[in-house]
Amino acid sequence: MPYFDTASSAPLHPVARQALLAALDEGWADPSRLYREGRRARLLLDAAREAAAEAVGCRPDELVFTPSGTRAVHDGIAGALAGRRRAGRHLVVSAVEHSSVLHAAGTHEADGGTLTEVPVDRTGRVAPGAYAAALREAPDGVALACLQSANHEVGTLQPVAEAAEECAAAGVPLLVDAAQSLGWGPTEGNWSLLTASAHKWGGPAGVGLLAVRKGVRFRTVPPTDERESGRSPGFENLPAIVAAAASLRAVRAEAAAEAERLRGLVDRIRARVPELVPDVEVVGDPERRLPHLVTFSCLYVDGEALLHELDRAEFSVSSGSSCTSSTLTPSHVLRAMGVLSEGNVRVSLPRGTAEADVDRFLEVLPGVVAQVRERLGAPKPAQAAVAPDPDPDPDPEPEVARVVDSLGKRCPIPVIELAKVIGEVPVGGVVVVLSDDEAARLDIPAWCEMRGQTYEGERTADRGVAYRVRRRA
Repeated sequence: MPYFDTASSAPLHPVARQALLAALDEGWADPSRLYREGRRARLLLDAAREAAAEAVGCRPDELVFTPSGTRAVHDGIAGALAGRRRAGRHLVVSAVEHSSVLHAAGTHEADGGTLTEVPVDRTGRVAPGAYAAALREAPDGVALACLQSANHEVGTLQPVAEAAEECAAAGVPLLVDAAQSLGWGPTEGNWSLLTASAHKWGGPAGVGLLAVRKGVRFRTVPPTDERESGRSPGFENLPAIVAAAASLRAVRAEAAAEAERLRGLVDRIRARVPELVPDVEVVGDPERRLPHLVTFSCLYVDGEALLHELDRAEFSVSSGSSCTSSTLTPSHVLRAMGVLSEGNVRVSLPRGTAEADVDRFLEVLPGVVAQVRERLGAPKPAQAAVAPDPDPDPDPEPEVARVVDSLGKRCPIPVIELAKVIGEVPVGGVVVVLSDDEAARLDIPAWCEMRGQTYEGERTADRGVAYRVRRRA
């Protein structure tokens, strides 16, 4: 069964498995003890730290191992904020950071700190100069800025080197979440702190990396102990740490060749999916992106149903669609980008993915999408397409021609019902969609963008929200 969700967790690399088994025999003792078994464990831990530091691009004494990537992010942000408390209590992050960063930011706000979220464009990338502007306009002294190296949902690479220069010029440290990219290569730029997670590159789960450059003011938030330079308390999971470092070295040795091969497969998916499936939006930067990841959204599709059907067809993929979330809210990444969220599919290919598996995915996908759309009563492509008006009225009458009551209905039903009636109103007429589904705030404007209609905004209704769409085509 092809596994296409390595962005969530990569399969265990063979080198990681070998190193883990060997370390279980040799690295079980306490590395802080002076007897033979302890010294042997210390040698393994030191060697793992040196290997990981070389891959990260820092000194071994700047890097500690944590119980997870999330723990590394939380400890890194908390320690940097505490160390620079006199500089200010303002935190700057991008709007598309991993949830671990945003959760830490939320905790910071709850504790009385302030926050700026830097917006992104429709590809999910922050603009050049965006961090300089955010630092300049911050209402309080900035203690820390955070920027991921690559987005976990759409694969877009961020301008880390440029942001690091902007932060350095302002005297603000930059923390980089490199979880998605570290297996493909080092993080460029003069960053101050870096975090990563071993299970993203094929190491075992339960190992994170936190690097803090010398000279960065950092104070570990208690309680602490003597382990890992006092920055990550608790007994080290030495076998997993050894396996993580060994697999990181192994995947980096393979990265250049495998990146080129997987990029070709992803390029095929990016090109073929819109040709094979009507009404699809491929999202993320088409060029400046991770080599193995592609994300697309399908109109008129329930994301959860689509993932279930692909699973039945023996393909494991993931989604940022609100339809797959227990909270029924759209992915914060897709929302920040302003792109379609319904029917969202993220394909992230593991190393060694066979070309035949990608070909079979492309064969299966159109039928699966059509099946889900038919089940939901979505309009056929011919029904959904409306011919452009050759002479649209530049000042149409404001009267509402149709009201669509989608209260109590979840994505993608409000958009499906809008698509069914738009051709029944005259050009220049307005359709108002009533919806209490949070996803409609993102998906109705995205539908208008894809279908050539005009989105005129929203207003609060008695129940839910009224979204105005003017027929232009």
